[in-house]
Amino acid sequence: MTSEVLLNILDDLDDDQLSLFQWFLQKPNNVQGLPAITKSRLQTVDRCKTVDVMVETYGLQRAMQVTRVVLEKIHRNDLLQKFPASSSGPEVHVSDVGETSENREPSSSQTQPPLPQTEDETVPVPEPRPIRFYQQKLQSNFQDTFKVTTEGWAADEERLVDIYTELYITAGRDMHVNTQHEVLQIDKVWKPSDKERQIQPRDIFKHPSGKDIPIRTVLTNGIAGIGKTFLVRKFVLDWAEERSNQDVHLIFPFTFRALSSLQGKEFCLAELIHFCIPETKDVTVEALNYIFTALQSSGNSSYKKSRFKLLFVFDGLDESRLHLDFDVNNIPTVDVTKSTKIEILLRELISGKLLRSARLWITTRPAAANQIPQNLVNTTTEVRGFTDPQKEEYFRKRFRDKKQASSIISHMKKSRSLHIMCHIPVFCWITATVLEELLRTREGGDLPRTLTEMYTEFLRFQIDHTKAKYGPKKCIQSIKSLAKLAFEQLQKGNLIFYEKDLRETSIDVREASVYSGVFTEIFKEERGRKQENKMFSFIHLSVQEFLAALHVHLTFINSGISLLEEERQTTSCWSEMFQSYSTGFYQTAVDEALQSPNGHLDLFLRFLLGLSLSTNQNLLRSLLTQTRSSSQTNQKTVEYIKEKM
Repeated sequence: MTSEVLLNILDDLDDDQLSLFQWFLQKPNNVQGLPAITKSRLQTVDRCKTVDVMVETYGLQRAMQVTRVVLEKIHRNDLLQKFPASSSGPEVHVSDVGETSENREPSSSQTQPPLPQTEDETVPVPEPRPIRFYQQKLQSNFQDTFKVTTEGWAADEERLVDIYTELYITAGRDMHVNTQHEVLQIDKVWKPSDKERQIQPRDIFKHPSGKDIPIRTVLTNGIAGIGKTFLVRKFVLDWAEERSNQDVHLIFPFTFRALSSLQGKEFCLAELIHFCIPETKDVTVEALNYIFTALQSSGNSSYKKSRFKLLFVFDGLDESRLHLDFDVNNIPTVDVTKSTKIEILLRELISGKLLRSARLWITTRPAAANQIPQNLVNTTTEVRGFTDPQKEEYFRKRFRDKKQASSIISHMKKSRSLHIMCHIPVFCWITATVLEELLRTREGGDLPRTLTEMYTEFLRFQIDHTKAKYGPKKCIQSIKSLAKLAFEQLQKGNLIFYEKDLRETSIDVREASVYSGVFTEIFKEERGRKQENKMFSFIHLSVQEFLAALHVHLTFINSGISLLEEERQTTSCWSEMFQSYSTGFYQTAVDEALQSPNGHLDLFLRFLLGLSLSTNQNLLRSLLTQTRSSSQTNQKTVEYIKEKM
């Protein structure tokens, strides 16, 4: 048997019959257990290409079986005599054809054909299925999940491709713990070195040298809000819609945010996948256990030689509350099919003791990068956010009104602070939200130019949009409660909090809708499953830092109380700076922030200084009642701060 037999048969079909033949190939279960072929791969009248696609998908013997079935469906039984007598093969089960979700047309025809299928890729349990059957099921389900998304607090979902702006990503950048605050690194980051190489998301697992060197684990670094999660979503969607990385059979995208809520609980790996990723429901536990056991027992560590090609994605290592101890030695071998604490499962998976041939992609903020030992990472990449042209592209996508888009772009360029911050996609969204409102409601007058002004206007926007529904008093009290929560959690280094954290700050979890906007509730059921322990976060780290500074500022000027005085033992002279609004007050604040081991107080300090200025205090008094004025910083203080920063 050769492919020429199939080609000779297709040559006897006219174009209309070939089109009908291809239409049936797009339907599932022509032969039991065999997947459909997506429409985008059959948009051709070239008989040779059609044969190639069939053989690549099914293998030659099964392609012959499918051809027999489809010829009967299109009433060309006369062509069955062209099959050699020895090619009849085993008995097959023919199913009626119907339109189903797994045959949706991909949104792009720029596809990469999958690698040739072999008999060895069959998953025999719970019934024999080729691995590509499960691949197509998973791709179809991921299309539903990742095709649409929301930006910021927007209630309406939009198509990801409509709002996604390409990011600037580099390969091979040094992964070290930077002791400077993330936001203050931006200006330095955007001075590329000669050794820097830009990469496309689809090439994330290609070695930076360009050589064919195996890569198992990629660690992608990027500051908060720079676009790491959007990048992951776009990567998975491109795979699901067959635009890239079609050599990957199955992708399992986890978030550390969700995994942290399962701290201490036990799952086998297949159960954990089903619990955290509902889209995998069509890949049965039996099938997953077979795949994992086959890979684990093979001893193979090569992805390219692997019988089943898997990719595990772990987004947001910086949000993890799991204790992953990679220094533990002499532990018993973990059975991937048995229930195990998720901390152990993840540690064994990341360390390569489980599923050595599977690929791993981990994303993180810089400060958390050292949680993964360097010897377990094959290569690093860095998401650098938007280039200057990409910033403009973002605003032109966001605003269909060209004049409005040009006004916002022009204003952004006039302010060095705003222009630097707009390298961060989430800050572009904050800027767009604030300036869109101000351009619509404010006639004349200056638009915000500094970070503190922008965030104060952002606060005004939030208050204006909630006080009509909940009343000014309740709205303002909610903001003050959030500010207290922001400060207390910043002190602990927490970006993700739970219901108990909210209750400790007297926030009623049942009224979480009041806090929408600056505050985001992250329900587990967003991924299709109800979760008892709800998780919360601010929409961006910088929003948390602004509110934390607001809480410290309001508490001091209204009561004279230094909130950091209790931390005297750990923060040394921080308490002294709150004794008065004087030159020494700010000099002490700056000096202490510069000594912070991880720079986590730098932006907090900037906001604290900004809130002391009379222009911002006037705005605060108009927003928040019972706020007393304080003296401005004097020129000597300003010069000192500028010199230090």
